[in-house]
Amino acid sequence: MTTLTEHDRLWIRRYHPRPDAAARLVCLPHAGGSATFYRPVSAGMPTSVDVLAVQYPGRQDRRTEPCATSIGELADRITPVLLPWTDRPLLLFGHSMGATLGFEIARRLERDHGVVPRALVVSARRAPSCPRQESVHLSDDDGLVAEMRRLSGTDAAILDDEELIRMALPAIRADYRAAETYVYEPGPNLRCPVVSLVGDDDPKVTVEEARAWSRHTDASAECHVFPGGHFYLTAHQERILALLADHARAR
Repeated sequence: MTTLTEHDRLWIRRYHPRPDAAARLVCLPHAGGSATFYRPVSAGMPTSVDVLAVQYPGRQDRRTEPCATSIGELADRITPVLLPWTDRPLLLFGHSMGATLGFEIARRLERDHGVVPRALVVSARRAPSCPRQESVHLSDDDGLVAEMRRLSGTDAAILDDEELIRMALPAIRADYRAAETYVYEPGPNLRCPVVSLVGDDDPKVTVEEARAWSRHTDASAECHVFPGGHFYLTAHQERILALLADHARAR
C-alpha cells in the first residue's frame, strides 16, 4: 500500500481510500479550482478505482504557498508525486486548465519514466495544437469575477462574498495566467488513448477544437459531446462517472 510522505500530502487528497483498487484515477482541477471539486467523483467511483485529487498551491489549506507560474512548473512538480502511485494503472482526468496539465503530466510520465497511463481524459479544453490568444489574467478584479460568472463554475455565494473572493482571486489569477500563457511544444505523440469531453455551448472550446486532441496520440481517440457550457459536467455527473469508471477498468 502506498504511504504518503508529508510532501506528498500537500498535493494529494484521497477522500475515499480504496487500497485494494485495481486502478487509480488522478483528478486535476480547473483554473481557480481545488481538490474538493472532485470529492463527488471520489464518492461516486466503484471500489475498484482509487481516486487521487490534486491540490495546487495557493488555495485553501495551501493558500500561504506561492502559486505556480506555469503549466510546465505544475507538471514538473506533480509528476514525481504521482510516481509512487503508478504500481496500479493510472487514469488521468483534467477539466479545463487541468486537461492541459494532465497532457503535460502524461508526456513526462511516458517520456521520462516509461509509465503509459491507461488513458488521458480531457474535459472542456481545446487541444494543445489549437491555441487562442486570451488575456483574462490581465483583467482587473471585477473583470476576473465577471469571467467566472460567465463560465458558471463558481458558487454565486462565493462570488458575492467580498472577503472570500478577495482571498481566492490571487490563486484564480495565477491559474488563468498559467493556462493562458501555455505554449505547446511539439514532441512525440502520447502512447496512451485520449478521451475528450466537451459541452456543445462552451465559450472556451469548440467541438472541433476538442476533437483535435486526436492529433496528440498514437493510440485511440474519442470525443463525447454533452449539452451545456464550460461546466457541463455538473449536470451530467452520472454519465461522466460511468465513462471514467469504464476507462479505468479498460484493458
